Amino acid sequence: MDDKTSLIFKKLLNQQLHALLREAAETVGGMAGKEKEAAMPDVTDRASLETDRNFLLRIRDRERKLIMKIKEALERLDRGEFGICESCGGHISAARLKARPVTTLCIECKTEAEKKEKLPH
Repeated sequence: MDDKTSLIFKKLLNQQLHALLREAAETVGGMAGKEKEAAMPDVTDRASLETDRNFLLRIRDRERKLIMKIKEALERLDRGEFGICESCGGHISAARLKARPVTTLCIECKTEAEKKEKLPH
C-alpha cells in the first residue's frame, strides 16, 4: 500500500476512533447526570429507565470492541501490514477496506469463514 493510501485510511480510522470515544464520554457523563432519575417512585418508570440504560450499555460495549479493532488496524498500518489478509496473505481490496477498514480478511477468506460457521457442528 502506498503512503498516500495509508494516510487516507489512517485519517478515516482516526476519525472513527475519535467519534466513538466522544460518544462514549457523552454516555458516561449522561449516565452520571441521571442518578436523580433512578430515584423515581414509579416502578414502571424506573424499569423503563433501566431497560434504556441496559440497551445503551450493550451498544457501548459493541462500540468498545470496535474501538479495539480500530486501534489494531492503526497498529497494522504503522507496521505496514494493513490491507493484507491474515488468512491467505493476499491483498484486501480497496473497496472492502473502504467499506470495513478494520477487516483482517479478504472477501474470499471471509466468505469461506462464514460458510464454515454455518455448517452444523
